[in-house]
Amino acid sequence: MASANKNSDKQVLTMAEVQQLSADKDKCIMVIDNHVYDITKFLDEHPGGEEVLKEQHGKDASNAFEDVGHSSDAREQMKAYEIGELHPDDIKKSGKKPRSVAANPNDSTGGAQGDTGSSWIKWVIPIVIAVAAVVLFKLLARPGTDINRPPTAI
Repeated sequence: MASANKNSDKQVLTMAEVQQLSADKDKCIMVIDNHVYDITKFLDEHPGGEEVLKEQHGKDASNAFEDVGHSSDAREQMKAYEIGELHPDDIKKSGKKPRSVAANPNDSTGGAQGDTGSSWIKWVIPIVIAVAAVVLFKLLARPGTDINRPPTAI
C-alpha cells in the first residue's frame, strides 16, 4: 500500500490509495495541492460548514480550495491534518501554482485576494492626489490675486 517518505513520517499515496481510504464513510479524506489530508476531526469546526468538505471527499480539492481564497491561518492549520503526499505519478501538471502562505503571519488576507484586493488602490490614490492638488491650488490662488505678480510691501 503506501510507502514511507524518506524526508518525513508522512506517507506517499497514490490516488487509488486515497480513494481506498475514502471508502471508509466515517472519514473525510481529500487531496489539496498534492498533499493528502484526513480532515475528519475538522468537519465540525469548518467555518463554511461540513457539507462543502464532504463534497470533496476522496477527490482532489485543490481548485475548490484555491477558488475560495483561504487565509494564511487556514493554510497553516491544514498542516495538522496532513497524512501524506500524493505519489509523483498521480501529480497533475495543472500549471496553476498554489498560493503560498503569506510572509506575515498576522496578515489576515493571506494572499487570498491576489491582485484584485489592491486593484482599487491603483485608481483611488491618483484621484485623491488630483483632488488634493485642485483644493491646494484653489486655496493658494484666491480671487483678486495675481500669482505672477511679486508681493508688495505694505
